[in-house]
Amino acid sequence: MSTATVKKNRESTLKGARWWTEVGWRHIVAILMIIYCLVPLLYVLSVSLNPGATLTGSNNLFSKLSFENFTALGSGQYSAYWSWVLNSLIVSTTTAVGTVLMGAAAAYAFSRFRFKGRRATLTGLLLVQMFPQMLAFVALYLLLLGIQDIFPVLGLNSKLGLICVYLGGALGSNTFLLYGFFNSIPRSLDEAAMIDGATHAQTFWTIIMPLVRPVLAVVGLLSFISSLGDFVIAKVVLQDQGQFTLAVGMYMWAADARTAPWGIFAAGSVIAAVPVILLFQYLQKYIVSGLTAGGVKE
Repeated sequence: MSTATVKKNRESTLKGARWWTEVGWRHIVAILMIIYCLVPLLYVLSVSLNPGATLTGSNNLFSKLSFENFTALGSGQYSAYWSWVLNSLIVSTTTAVGTVLMGAAAAYAFSRFRFKGRRATLTGLLLVQMFPQMLAFVALYLLLLGIQDIFPVLGLNSKLGLICVYLGGALGSNTFLLYGFFNSIPRSLDEAAMIDGATHAQTFWTIIMPLVRPVLAVVGLLSFISSLGDFVIAKVVLQDQGQFTLAVGMYMWAADARTAPWGIFAAGSVIAAVPVILLFQYLQKYIVSGLTAGGVKE
C-alpha cells in the first residue's frame, strides 16, 4: 500500500471521528428524543383505536383498529364531551386574545413612556411571577366567592371568572417577553409617525403591532395551550358539570383507574390535541423568530 493511500485513509478516519465529535452525536440525541416523544403519542393513538382497551391490555400497538371510541363521544354517559370541548375553546381563545392585547398594551407603555414608578412596577411584576399560582388558590377561591354575591357572572362556576384568573396570572411574564421585543423596535418609527400627526393609538395599532406579530403569535399560542390543558385552577373555579372545561370533565372519567374507559379517554385526548396542532401549524412561521425575540437590553 502506497504512502499516499495510507495518508488518505488516515485523513478520512480523522474526518469521520471529527464528524462524530462535532455533528454525529447530535443526530443520535435527536433520534433518541424523537423516539422518546413519539412512543407515548403512538400509545395513546393505539389505545384510542382499540375498543374496550385498558392501560395494561394495550401494549400491542395497533393490534385492533376501530373508531368505536370516537363515535361513543357525545352519546350516552359521554354526551357532555362536546360541550366541554366548546367551553375549553371559548376559554382558551378568549384568554389567548386577551393576553395578547393586555400584554402588548402594557409592554408598549413600559417601553415607550417614561413615568414615575416604571422600574418599580416592572420589578414588581417580575417578583410576583416568582411565586407559583398554587399559593393563591385559597385567595382566588375566596375572592371569586365574594364577587359572586355582587357580580355572579364573574364569580365561581363562571367561564368569565376563569378567564379573568388566567389573564391576571399570565400578565407579568408575557409583559416581560413583549417588553424586550418592543425595545428592539427603533423609536425613530414612533417619532416619524408623530411628526406625520399620528396619535399614540394610531402608532400602536398601525405601526408597532404589525412589527411584533411574531412574538404576539408565540404569546397567544402559549397562552392558548396552557389554558386549554389547565386542570387545577379550572377545577377550583368551575363546579357545575355544564361549565366544565375538557381537562376537568375528562378527569371525571379517569377518577377511578380500575373502571375508567381508557379507550374513550384516549379518543377524547386525541381530539383535544387537534386544535393545538392546527394552531401551531398556522402560526409556525412566526414561532422561531418570536421565541428568539426579547433579548434586547434597554
